[in-house]
Amino acid sequence: MKAIWNGAVIAQSDTTLVLEGNHYFPASSLNRDYVTFSNHHTMCAWKGQASYYSLLVNGEMNTDAAWYYPNPKSAADNIKDHVAFWKGVKIEP
Repeated sequence: MKAIWNGAVIAQSDTTLVLEGNHYFPASSLNRDYVTFSNHHTMCAWKGQASYYSLLVNGEMNTDAAWYYPNPKSAADNIKDHVAFWKGVKIEP
């Protein structure tokens, strides 16, 4: 699977986890050239606190377009060290 935004492959992996319709890519599959810091956080009742990354590709910023759970609750422990995408990031085989 590939996560693509603004013509760039942000992540690519043969082993994504699908949870609630979202592909979670191993954190090691991220192309860190396109990933920037975000201080945004949200809370999920059963997964815990999500942290976010923004994407910077070809001079364009996609704020908070990727999320991950650095310390997920036990029910979602399988997505630890994985990242999912939204805000126009296309997931393709």
